[in-house]
Amino acid sequence: MLRIIKPMEKKYLQSSLDLVETVFTAWDSPEEGKTVRSLVEEIRSKKYYLPELELIMVDETDRILGYAMFSRFHIEGKYEDELLILTPVAVRTEYQRQHISKELIEYGFEKAADLGYKAVLVEGNPKNYNPRGFVTSAGYGIVAGPSIHLPHPSCLMVKELVPGTLAHIRGVVDYSIYKTLNEGE
Repeated sequence: MLRIIKPMEKKYLQSSLDLVETVFTAWDSPEEGKTVRSLVEEIRSKKYYLPELELIMVDETDRILGYAMFSRFHIEGKYEDELLILTPVAVRTEYQRQHISKELIEYGFEKAADLGYKAVLVEGNPKNYNPRGFVTSAGYGIVAGPSIHLPHPSCLMVKELVPGTLAHIRGVVDYSIYKTLNEGE
């Protein structure tokens, strides 16, 4: 099967939302699927959106197999031109465990570094992200704020794209810029 990674194009905007919602609904719940879909729509509407880092993988029939979005992020109003957040990552359920997310994420690292970004933050299962070079962010003084409910502190991770960058990036991570993640609180 042919697998092609490319940045988002207009013709994939809707089908990528459908993929994200379907994957997160199957993984968690219909509510989670809708929340993650809304988050993607919200990020696309904000100044933090980087269309060149909203990535999809398609097959030879032009069907989306996987999706990953890197967008600009700040901690306490700083680092916005150096730091990205990786969220969400979704792979069509029947193609999971075939290195699609790995290829998308690693392609994203290369593109992000080429664009001058220096580090990437992610929240998720360390088993999924440690193999991609992510480490627990708390070890660098980057911690989750009180409104972020992590199963464990190791679930907030960071990866340097430029060695030594994390020597000066620190602070409390807060998702208040995302209305989608703060509804119902």
